[in-house]
Amino acid sequence: MADYDIYVGIDWGTLTHQVCMTDAHGQPLDELAVAHSGPGLTALVAALRRSGGEPARIAVAIETPRGAVVDTLLEQGVHVYTLNPKQVDRFRDRHTVAGAKDDRRDALVLADALRTDRGAFHRLQPDDPRIVQLRELSHLTEDLTQERGRLANRLRAQLLRIWPAVLTLAPAADEPWLWTLLERAPDPAQAQRLPRRALRAVLATHRIRRITAEGLHAVLQEPCLPTAPGTVEAAREHVAVLVPRLRLVATQQTHCARRLEELLAALAAPDTAERREHRDVTILRSLPGVGRVVAATMLAEAARPLAARDYQMLRAYAGVAPVTRQSGKTRLVSMRRSCSGRLRTAVFHWATNSIRLDPRWRAHYDRLRQRHSHARALRGVADRMLGVLVVMLNTGTLYDPARRATRAA
Repeated sequence: MADYDIYVGIDWGTLTHQVCMTDAHGQPLDELAVAHSGPGLTALVAALRRSGGEPARIAVAIETPRGAVVDTLLEQGVHVYTLNPKQVDRFRDRHTVAGAKDDRRDALVLADALRTDRGAFHRLQPDDPRIVQLRELSHLTEDLTQERGRLANRLRAQLLRIWPAVLTLAPAADEPWLWTLLERAPDPAQAQRLPRRALRAVLATHRIRRITAEGLHAVLQEPCLPTAPGTVEAAREHVAVLVPRLRLVATQQTHCARRLEELLAALAAPDTAERREHRDVTILRSLPGVGRVVAATMLAEAARPLAARDYQMLRAYAGVAPVTRQSGKTRLVSMRRSCSGRLRTAVFHWATNSIRLDPRWRAHYDRLRQRHSHARALRGVADRMLGVLVVMLNTGTLYDPARRATRAA
């Protein structure tokens, strides 16, 4: 572990960042506050240069693992380390027993902790630009999915007020064919006047085969729900606002899905630099249950442990590694709460799909289910899958269920 000449602590802020510089013995060298702006970050770089150390001999500690400050420092060749805010709270106790806290003190705590306990920090490396895009697109995809769910729930609530019969065909109110029907007939009275050929055209346009035009027509002819005067008109106006918004979100979801697939394909394609990411994408997507969204989330949120082939870090990030608390004769093993929420969700869906698609993972789940709850059994499956993934990444092999079956036999 190399030593550094200058140790810098940065207490990140929305508008202003507090910076503290110390030498290799912990003696303060400089202290300044820089604005979160182009000129402010330029001033930060100038202050680091005035310190007299070469960029590779300067170590910076910061709590946030990404952003303009981190990107600027990495571009300058400075070594940047990150630390969980909970750990910073513990290091702060070394400097004050009264629990005092301010930005200047936190910057000093970060610099001093990096000098004395570098093993608790994680060094950051510049991400592949495509990984950065993948991360933002995966976040955007999740946001759009949640937005679509919220809008569909509001639409469903309006239909329950005036038209519950149509929800028997689309209970979640999130299907595009229903939106087209509502655009043509936003209330039950207008829907009852639609001819069968119009209903057949709606279903054909959206390729709906589980519903026939006659069946849809029969549902639309059911008696209207009794409502107070003005209720239908109010709900109709609400529906007229919600349907275009749902269509817009659905269109954006389709665009994001296409872009995710393009980025995954770009990462999977070998280039002249022979980057390791292209092989990682191919290996990851060979596993059962790994689709476009799971692969994108894994590569975006777990880029560092995947690149390091670090199984322990990966299972901790994903929240499948249990937390053990033992004191005397008391020993408690509980689920890990401190982890990446997006990565946990992706791994949960991966495990759910894998036990549905692969009989061997299903058998492993059934064995765990005899002793544990459903959630605990799924975490056990996910933990085993992450171990298999790391082995595959280290050996550069694709998933082969027949090979697993032969080894198990």
